[in-house]
Amino acid sequence: MAIPVRTLKTLGVERIIITNAAGSTRPEMGPGSLMMIADHINFSAQNPLIGANDDRFGDRFFDMSDAWNSELRAALAAVAKAEGIDLHSGVYLQVAGPNFETPAEVRMFAAFGADAIGMSTVPECLVAHHAGMKVVGISVITNLAAGIASHALSHEETISEANKAYEDMKRLLTRFLADLS
Repeated sequence: MAIPVRTLKTLGVERIIITNAAGSTRPEMGPGSLMMIADHINFSAQNPLIGANDDRFGDRFFDMSDAWNSELRAALAAVAKAEGIDLHSGVYLQVAGPNFETPAEVRMFAAFGADAIGMSTVPECLVAHHAGMKVVGISVITNLAAGIASHALSHEETISEANKAYEDMKRLLTRFLADLS
């Protein structure tokens, strides 16, 4: 994961938008919702920065307090408000996958403070933030997580619900990108 993000940095990219599909631990943030990532929990046991540090991109040990850039989050929230888009804010938790989580895991993750659970995104944020890039992220909520949903989860449901959020996501990103330029 480090190579694509570092290539963007080398080409002069200073800001990056990361999107994903995620399950919600909050019943009020159901399928079709959009969640701006305010922070994350890496429960995947994956970190692309393990190994020798490339000092050209950043220090070995770096602060993660504002990994999801507060300026970009404020700008994204302002765009959502102006467009009348309900944009939740929350903590994203990454698991390794490929299976969906068990109900017990979901209860534990919710107790940890996770609002959404997915299988991607954190490595990209780690590499980008390490390289000094400003990062903002949006989760498309495609399902209520196991134990919260009243039915078995499926990949087909994930795709169907992601498609329902398409228009809001398109409007949000189109305006956000226009405002950034």
